[in-house]
Amino acid sequence: MKRFASFDGVEIAYDVLGEGDPVVMHHGFASESVTNWVRAGVAEHVLASGFQVVLIDARGHGESGKPHDPAAYAGGAMVRDVACLLDVLELDRVHLVGYSMGSFVAMRLTPAEPRVRSLVLGGAGMGQIRTRQPAAALRIAEALEAGDPAAVTDPMARAFRNFADATGADRLALAAVQRSGSPFPSLEDLGNIAVPTLVVNGDRDTLAGPPEALAEAIGGARAKLVPGDHLSAVVQPEFRGAVVDFLTGLPPLR
Repeated sequence: MKRFASFDGVEIAYDVLGEGDPVVMHHGFASESVTNWVRAGVAEHVLASGFQVVLIDARGHGESGKPHDPAAYAGGAMVRDVACLLDVLELDRVHLVGYSMGSFVAMRLTPAEPRVRSLVLGGAGMGQIRTRQPAAALRIAEALEAGDPAAVTDPMARAFRNFADATGADRLALAAVQRSGSPFPSLEDLGNIAVPTLVVNGDRDTLAGPPEALAEAIGGARAKLVPGDHLSAVVQPEFRGAVVDFLTGLPPLR
């Protein structure tokens, strides 16, 4: 992957595949772009449909820089990284696709970023946005920092720890992300999203919940339910089919 120095000097990894209208893809927490989009088959399906795919590894993830200081992730740093990537690539119009954490980054970026012309939000729901539990983030951070995973008793925190271990992630960087403050958009952010939007969640995704409530909070957004839970929905043919059907139904960017 290529790299650029973001607004604060942290190195951000990215890749550009194919040609056509650019589709920027932002992955979920403790994952990275190859796992979330390439191995899941989403990137290949989007490429085959005539789009360019722009992949970004969020700071703290994948091949990007991994500071262990929570301050490096505060103040919408991941949001600013995506805007910096658009500057580096000199892109003036893009589609933006997020999953889980990537969806929350996308929802925060879009209202203030005129270069984003459409939005796909996967693995995200109103329940996560409304509850915003700092205590839960602290438990996840502590689980990621624990020397012995068997000592983690909280089921949700243990699930995050297990996923981080499975992906070989830098657990201390991920803990810093959790300690940096809420990544979630505000209700005002949602109300200010004015581009065509698709919300697509798994029918067994108990973390994100049904897509309809989030779609209703975003004017004119569509909701789509596909098979799968929070981790498995993104690899389903129905997920990538929903993304491509949405993108190909939009007017060309150029």
